[in-house]
Amino acid sequence: MVEELVTSAVALASVGAVYLVAAARVVKQYERGVVLRLGRLASEVREPGFTMIVPFIDRMRKVNMQIVTMPVPAQEGITRDNVTVRVDAVVYFKVVDAADAVIRVEDYRFAVSQMAQTSLRSIIGKSELDDLLSNREKLNQGLELMMDSPAIGWGVTVDRVEIKDVSLPETMKRSMARQAEATRDRRARVINADAELQASKKLAEAAEAMSGQPAALQLRLLQTVVAVAAEKNSTLVLPFPVELLRFLERSGLQAQAETAAAEAARGRARPPAAPEVSDAAPAAVERETEGELPPKLEELPEAEDLP
Repeated sequence: MVEELVTSAVALASVGAVYLVAAARVVKQYERGVVLRLGRLASEVREPGFTMIVPFIDRMRKVNMQIVTMPVPAQEGITRDNVTVRVDAVVYFKVVDAADAVIRVEDYRFAVSQMAQTSLRSIIGKSELDDLLSNREKLNQGLELMMDSPAIGWGVTVDRVEIKDVSLPETMKRSMARQAEATRDRRARVINADAELQASKKLAEAAEAMSGQPAALQLRLLQTVVAVAAEKNSTLVLPFPVELLRFLERSGLQAQAETAAAEAARGRARPPAAPEVSDAAPAAVERETEGELPPKLEELPEAEDLP
């Protein structure tokens, strides 16, 4: 009798252990357990920790509540200003309602991925190239709003959307490089012109200050010589005073004027020279006046001598 009781107790203990193993579940801290009892959703979602279900009747599905990082494949599209680009992004989302994520959508990860690709294509077509390159914060907010509205019904919330990279055609890259180079060149020229203007104003002020003191120019010349000599150069360049050049120029012009005046005076004092006439010229004139015929005409026979 005792043996039968012991055997029954061991059998009951074994059945209890098997039942406990089959019914026991452990839900991790970042998970929630959704229980389906005979295909119907249980009233409560199992919290993290140890929990029990009815074996062969209940089925529990664990849902991850952590933030999921999902890369969006690169999407090719045409912007509003007719530029073909390839844009890829990354989506950060998480499940806020485990029951809706299991009941309302078949696979919430796949659904979020497809929705992200569609929204990215849509935002490319509505934006211009400059917005994609420089105004990404606004585009990220637009993508987040487009994805968050339908995802709420799936028990999912989109935490953030980021555009990672924008790939451009090589021709467009070269055009943008030329544009940037031209802009930089324009800025450099404007800065150089502004510097020249400021320098010219300062030089004009310095010249005006030096014009009041003639010795200041000589002192400046000596300072320049000292600065050049400090470089240990084998050649020393001395500036030539501009005033001396002007003096020499005026002296040269005055000497030329005096020379021209002297030559003009000598030309007026000389008597006019008689024109030279050659000997052949008077003979030709006399022959024309006297009506002398050329030698060939004189040698012709007269009409009486002709047969």
